[in-house]
Amino acid sequence: MLRRLEIRAPSRGLCEFTGEVRAIVREAGLEQGLCTLFVRHTSASLLIQENADPSAKRDLEAWIARLVPEGDSLYTHTLEGPDDMPSHIRAALTAASLSIPIVDGGLGLGTWQGIYLFEHRKRPPPREVLVHLIG
Repeated sequence: MLRRLEIRAPSRGLCEFTGEVRAIVREAGLEQGLCTLFVRHTSASLLIQENADPSAKRDLEAWIARLVPEGDSLYTHTLEGPDDMPSHIRAALTAASLSIPIVDGGLGLGTWQGIYLFEHRKRPPPREVLVHLIG
């Protein structure tokens, strides 16, 4: 089964969409299998990260901003603005796809784990995530 999700992050940062993926898995009715997620963009990425304490999200966003700052004079790819190349580097350092086991009819995530789109642009366009289930 293949589904497309449109994720509209309000701005740069982590945007959780665990609930949407859980609903797709529930609808599919698979007891066991694999859920693969793939983001179809080069300036956004996917992460599984803590979703209980908001400070974890803030710290991760701040850390990646320090690691790959805007305005580096070495960037030459700036056609879409000062966040263009930093967004590509941030995406390259994270992941374009995730695999999550389906166990007992649900996602095999841990207690504090959530699925996030990591948006790297200041004014993001809608993002498409492919959700592929096998089982």
